[in-house]
Amino acid sequence: MNNRFLQPIEEALYDYLPSADCRERKLVEAMRYSLEAGGKRVRPMLVMEFNALCGGKPETALPFACAVEMVHTYSLIHDDLPCMDDDDLRRGKPSNHKMFGEDTALLAGDALLTLAFDILTSDDTAALVGDKTCRRAAAVLARYAGASGMVGGQVIDLQSENQRVTYDVLNDLVGKKTACLIQAACELGCLAAHADEGKIRAASEYGECIGFAFQIQDDILDCTSTDEVLGKPVGSDEENQKSTFVSLLGLQRSKQMVDNYTAQAVGALRRFMGDTQPLTDLALALAQRKN
Repeated sequence: MNNRFLQPIEEALYDYLPSADCRERKLVEAMRYSLEAGGKRVRPMLVMEFNALCGGKPETALPFACAVEMVHTYSLIHDDLPCMDDDDLRRGKPSNHKMFGEDTALLAGDALLTLAFDILTSDDTAALVGDKTCRRAAAVLARYAGASGMVGGQVIDLQSENQRVTYDVLNDLVGKKTACLIQAACELGCLAAHADEGKIRAASEYGECIGFAFQIQDDILDCTSTDEVLGKPVGSDEENQKSTFVSLLGLQRSKQMVDNYTAQAVGALRRFMGDTQPLTDLALALAQRKN
């Protein structure tokens, strides 16, 4: 996976964090702890790659990239809480609530979410992309992350525990809980470069497709990988009696779906005139990942 933007993303993420020299030091440490857990930085990478593909400058897209990663990180903190998925590990390390307590973990997630929109609407970001683009970016991220997007998907996920759901319900769940934030990242990259509506739609299609491929591959790894390789407990879907693409359709058909969604994502890139190889490589890497 191309990591040409990884270093500036990492530096910018920590620059945006508030100083720990304050009475709420524990909160800032909890925010930093989950940001430093790293991961693949897929969403901020997508912001940067689509911005580059549309002719934008890297510094213009960095605020958008950091905002979407902070929303993603907040969602992981909350997903791991006992009232949600109740996971003790995240990326091979103790979950945030295991390190800082449930109360601070909850507030750290809240703080990252609100910081994301502070970044998107700040004067500094407006100076880079303009007020109108800032407003649209905030609206895009809010829509994809909120009740009709990621948060709504999490609710469907919770409601689906301990029961076998239909394919349509599962499709809606994954589209909202996983694919929406990836779509947001792709659209934000185009917005940062002031791309036209056709390119924004194509980027959104790419994001939706790799979002589905990513989640189906996650379902596959949950029943074929190990705790050590995956960095989190495997078998949790079966233990929690969650319906997944694997449980509904079987392993082989699920693998075929990953390939089909990946091919559709790559096809969506034909709308762009520049070098689409980094985004093609990213789609293929996500489909073939082992953790």
